[in-house]
Amino acid sequence: MTRRLTVAQAIIAFLKAQYSSRDGKENRLIEGCFGIFGHGNVCGIGQALEQDSGIRYYLCRNEQAMVHTAAAYAKSAFRMRTLACTTSIGPGATNMVTGAAAATINRIPVLLLPGDIFARRNVAPVLQQLESATTQDVSVNDCFKPVSRYWDRIQRPEQVLTSLPEAMRVLTSPADTGAVTLALPQDVQAEAFDFPEEFFRKRIWTIPRTRCDAQQLEKAANWIRQARHPLLVAGGGVLYSEATRALASFAEATGIPVCETQAGKGSLRFDHPQEVGAIGVTGTPGANILAREADLVIGVGTRYSDFTTASKTAFQNPGVRFININVAEFDAFKHHALPLTGDARATLEELQTAVAGFRVEASYAARIAKFRAEWEKEVDRIYAVRKQPLSQGEVIGELQAFLEPSAVLLNAAGSLPGDLHKLWRTKEPGGYHMEYGYSCMGYEIAGGLGVKMAHPDREVYVMVGDGSYLMMAQEIVTSLQEGYKLNIILLDNHGFSSIGGLSRGSGNEGMGTNYRFRRGEKYDGEPLPVDFAANAASLGACAIRAKSHEEFRNALAAQREHDRTSVVVVETSYEERVPGYESWWDVPIAEVSERENVREARKKYEQARAKEKYFL
Repeated sequence: MTRRLTVAQAIIAFLKAQYSSRDGKENRLIEGCFGIFGHGNVCGIGQALEQDSGIRYYLCRNEQAMVHTAAAYAKSAFRMRTLACTTSIGPGATNMVTGAAAATINRIPVLLLPGDIFARRNVAPVLQQLESATTQDVSVNDCFKPVSRYWDRIQRPEQVLTSLPEAMRVLTSPADTGAVTLALPQDVQAEAFDFPEEFFRKRIWTIPRTRCDAQQLEKAANWIRQARHPLLVAGGGVLYSEATRALASFAEATGIPVCETQAGKGSLRFDHPQEVGAIGVTGTPGANILAREADLVIGVGTRYSDFTTASKTAFQNPGVRFININVAEFDAFKHHALPLTGDARATLEELQTAVAGFRVEASYAARIAKFRAEWEKEVDRIYAVRKQPLSQGEVIGELQAFLEPSAVLLNAAGSLPGDLHKLWRTKEPGGYHMEYGYSCMGYEIAGGLGVKMAHPDREVYVMVGDGSYLMMAQEIVTSLQEGYKLNIILLDNHGFSSIGGLSRGSGNEGMGTNYRFRRGEKYDGEPLPVDFAANAASLGACAIRAKSHEEFRNALAAQREHDRTSVVVVETSYEERVPGYESWWDVPIAEVSERENVREARKKYEQARAKEKYFL
């Protein structure tokens, strides 16, 4: 039997029949489709979505933002379900490229359906087509190739019969997932074909808990038994595998301390006895000291970004060895590690059995407890600083005291990720949502919407700096339209504080990082009079200004009572910063300069860079 449908109608009919399953729990894989319509998709995918209510359509305001929303949705669902995104050709398509890169870098599944130029070519060049003098087989959609885990262009109707299953395979693959892009020429979208009926039957994509090699596991157990100062680095894979209980059990049984990457934060509760906090450039002193001295590092679900490894300076013990538990072979072999290629939860459970009876020495356990106690005092100190304007650390502290344990805190860019990585006391898995693989300014509000869509029962708090807000605030309108309340905390420090600090730390003067009027050659006039509260209110949100501790606490209380998205604008200090601890980040400084400050910064840079290791 066959069903005669257009290509676009067939795509929608196929998507609504796809499900994911793990541990017997079944989910609709594609829960909905975001889109902005234009001449490249309105009469194809648009017509199919309007005709078939099986996939809910959502209108957004920016194509990049809708990919961020879809990615945040998928990340919050621990990659078990996601959203599709459709655009017209031309700028609608290329606007999605940044969102695709963020999703792929973070290993988050999203399905992208950009419109494309005519497959039959006879009417070329069409509106918004980028012509090539050397080939007719290229369009702007080819820009998606390097930022997609799977890319295809559908030139004939029957090609979807093989392409769509491959797309679903990648979307549900723990090891290979990321952005999946199917470029859809607008004439092909409207073509009809007799599709086999079985193509539209329900299909369940089972996400397995793959086991690692038994001999490798036994070798890893022997390494752990030999270690005197082991350290476990928990990455995002712990959360995506839903392995938090297995990790807690392993840590409790062995006494091995656990530090967390940005993606892995929340793998353990902040008050777990083996939890030593953030690692790397934005890490805590205890975690970074333990990393420096560790003779064995057990990486679980981490890709070892430069912020985690402090640009390959974090692990200084000359005899350090690595065991990497990762479902992706590509990551499991990093740092010349003993690779345990498999699911995080299954591997941790089996490894705990294999090392039964092992526990770290009492002296090492005492150091872990000491570092934990000292850090809690330091966090309390930072939270209690009294400045005017408020410091960023104070705002984090006030928000920490106010939020219920089930709330989700979200951020992406600026100086906030570093401060939150160190300071935020996460209480539940998924309660800390940071996009830091791409650290994309503008992700925050769009991402907050995705989290709220995935978990409508949880309060979502979006912390965003003034710079990111000005880049992409318009999804406030989408949240109102769809009835998803976001709690947005907008920190107004009148500029790009993070990069300003990096510039001055490199011997420069922070050019281009202050929001001030130009006076002659420099931006050294008065601060720009941007009224963020008025801007948010003009988009339909409730808006509150706060300048003091009391005003901020009152604003949070009022925000809780609002029935729609609200924005609290709090002025913060541009200068007051949470310090770094026992770490370094490689940002190359000019080798020659007329400025003495730059020359001095270069000397310090060369000294620090000497600690980097090519082979660990």
